[in-house]
Amino acid sequence: MNATSRPEDAAVAPGRIVLLTTSHRVAPGLLSWPAWQALHAADRVLCADGAHPQLPYLREAGTAVDEGAPTAEELVAACSGGRTVVVVATGEGEPALTDGLARLAGSGRVSMPDLELLPASYDLPGARLLDLVQVMDRIRLECPWSSQQTHKGLAKYGIEEAYELVEAIEDGDRDELREELGDVLLQVVFHSRIAEEDPENPFSIDDVAGGIVAKLIHRHPHVFGDETATTPEEVKEHWLRTKAIEKRRESVTDGIPLGQPGLALASKLASRVRTAALDVPLPTGEGIGYELLALAARAEAQGVDPEAALRVAARAYRDAVRATEGLSS
Repeated sequence: MNATSRPEDAAVAPGRIVLLTTSHRVAPGLLSWPAWQALHAADRVLCADGAHPQLPYLREAGTAVDEGAPTAEELVAACSGGRTVVVVATGEGEPALTDGLARLAGSGRVSMPDLELLPASYDLPGARLLDLVQVMDRIRLECPWSSQQTHKGLAKYGIEEAYELVEAIEDGDRDELREELGDVLLQVVFHSRIAEEDPENPFSIDDVAGGIVAKLIHRHPHVFGDETATTPEEVKEHWLRTKAIEKRRESVTDGIPLGQPGLALASKLASRVRTAALDVPLPTGEGIGYELLALAARAEAQGVDPEAALRVAARAYRDAVRATEGLSS
C-alpha cells in the first residue's frame, strides 16, 4: 500500500477474475507457466465440473479447488476486497457466467473486477486430428453400419473420394476442396481403425502416421540431412534414389498399380522408362489402344497429364451437349 492509499480502499477494491481455459487435446496437468502462477497466487479457485480432468493434477500440485458454479453476482462479490478468483472453465467455456458478467458490466451499477481470459494450454497444429480419431473410434463401436465395414468393403469409397477430390481441385472450389480433403482423410482414419482389430497383424493410425513421417524424413535428405537440393529436379532425383534403395525393385515397372485408369497407367509407365533413361520402343499393334498408348506417352514426354487433359476436353464436350440441349453448363 503506497503513501496515498487508505485502509478502506482495499475493502472496496473490485479484485480480479481469471477465466482459465484448457484444451482437452493436451494431456491434463500440462499447463502454461502463467497459468500455474495464476493458480498459486489466487485467493480462491473454482470449478463447476467436479469431474474436470485437470482437478486431480491441480490438487496434487497443492492448489485447493472448490467445486461450484457461482452466479455472476456471487463471483463479483467473492472478488471484493481486491481478491483474485480463478475459474477453471469447463469444455463449454462458461457461457452463462460470462454472459452474466457482461450484463453486470453493462448495467453500470456494479464496480466490476478485472476480467482476464487465460489460456492454460493451447492446441498445436493438427490437434483436431485427435478429435477425428476419437469420433471414428466411437462410430466404429456404436454405428451398426460402420461397425461391420471391412477394408474390401470400403475400397470403392476410397476411389470415389479420390476422384471427387481431383474434381474439386480442377473446379477451383475452395470450400469443396476442403470438404473433399476431409472425406479422403476419413478413409485413412477409417481403414486404420479397422486395422486395429486384425488378430494377426494389427496396426493403428499412429503406425500409419509414424510410417509416413519416417519415409518423408528419409526421402528428404536435403531437408533433414546433409545433402543439398536447389531445384525440383534435384529433389526428384533424391526421392527416386532413396526410393529405389528402400524398395529394392527388380524392374522400373514394379510398384505401378495396374488397376488404375488406362491413360494414367500408360503415362506412369512412360514416366518410369524416361526417368530410368531406358530405350524401349512403344509396342505397335492393331486397334485404338495402341494409339492411345502412343498419345499418353507423348503427353507425358511433354509434361502433360493425359488423364487431366482428357477430362478438360470431356468437360468441354459435356458443355457443348448441354448447350445443344438449351441448358446452361
